[in-house]
Amino acid sequence: MALAVGMTACSSSGSPSGDGGTAAADPKNPTGTVTVWLMDDAQKNWPDLVQRVNDDFAAKYPKVTLRLAYQGWADKVSRLDKAIADGNAPDVVELGNTETMKYVLSGALAPVDRTTFDNSDSWIKALANTCTYQDKLWCVPYYAGARVAIYNSAAFQQATGSADFPKTEADLTAAFDKVADKNKSDKSYSPLYLPGPYWYAAMSYVAAYGGSIAKFDGSGNWHGTLHDPKSQQGIGHFTDLVRKYTKGDLSVNEQNQYESMARGHTASFYGNGYEAASVIAPGTGDPGLKDAVKVATMPGPDGKPLPTFIGGSDLAVTAKSPQVALAADWIRMFTGTKSQQALADKDILPNNLTQLNPLKNKPNTAAAANAVPDAWFTPLAPGWGAVEKQKILPDMLTAILKGKSVDQATKEADAAIDQLINKPS
Repeated sequence: MALAVGMTACSSSGSPSGDGGTAAADPKNPTGTVTVWLMDDAQKNWPDLVQRVNDDFAAKYPKVTLRLAYQGWADKVSRLDKAIADGNAPDVVELGNTETMKYVLSGALAPVDRTTFDNSDSWIKALANTCTYQDKLWCVPYYAGARVAIYNSAAFQQATGSADFPKTEADLTAAFDKVADKNKSDKSYSPLYLPGPYWYAAMSYVAAYGGSIAKFDGSGNWHGTLHDPKSQQGIGHFTDLVRKYTKGDLSVNEQNQYESMARGHTASFYGNGYEAASVIAPGTGDPGLKDAVKVATMPGPDGKPLPTFIGGSDLAVTAKSPQVALAADWIRMFTGTKSQQALADKDILPNNLTQLNPLKNKPNTAAAANAVPDAWFTPLAPGWGAVEKQKILPDMLTAILKGKSVDQATKEADAAIDQLINKPS
């Protein structure tokens, strides 16, 4: 169950059930209740920011009751779906950026005015795209996440004479070759552990070459574009890296890729920053690698950082909220410049490039911050959920690694995508 925390500035005529309360009778002196659902990441990692914003909100709206409930990722979607169905949805809800399209398409979110939010002209494009559909903004970027290179610096030091992760792909593959030679007695050793069905990584190489998964044709339909030459080039580059540097079963996905490093079978992999902690955690990994495991920006084939799939969260006002203006203002405060700086000071990637740029030179954040500006996201199409559910991309990659040509596999994948992508999931 979520932990509910009442935040009340003074007595209020709002609904005690926290169902959104009643609409304000006087827009200059509003009353009622605003209910906010935040994920428990905020409770664990930046409760001071939450408290400060709630205090500011209470000072601005002294007759409004703010009700805050923290949610867990495991059951948030099911709880939100039930709350919406029961007519008891929160006024403000945090959504993982892969969740937004479901609620946009179902009519569960209210549009918001981009121009009224701080730094909206420099929001990270891929993050803002997760909130945008049919030229309307349906949520507000909150914070970003990125994939990075996670590597055993001791393994690189022993093989290359340097503990640093190379900054260009040419230097990186040269280092991989030296690492492979140094560990040639271990037939299961991977200089780069890059799982074959790891479509998030594969599509990063597609993005690096200027390709895409699918495009909107302007006449109201999406079409798969994996068969386009630039997309094929990225896919071919990815599968070449897999074949050359990854040992073992190439059909295994990336879910537990950190285990390969924890067991001493790989020098590097491409993953979410938190996976580095899993490598060295007692129980799941090897604490003895604590000083050796580091993160770095993964170089792409074009001389730039490899574009990352944009992770992170967004904040939305629910469509049936009776307190739309107040809910939007709470989001405005929580995502404003001062609030974003509070996140940046905790090494959390902010929602905009202006405040992200200083993190590119900070040791704890440089790897992720440098990967974000050219980040990509999945197509914001009605049927994208079905495309993922059918595992079209991982199956395509597995087929290529089993011998099917890139040309044939991408042609078949596009045909499968076209059957699903325009139909609501």
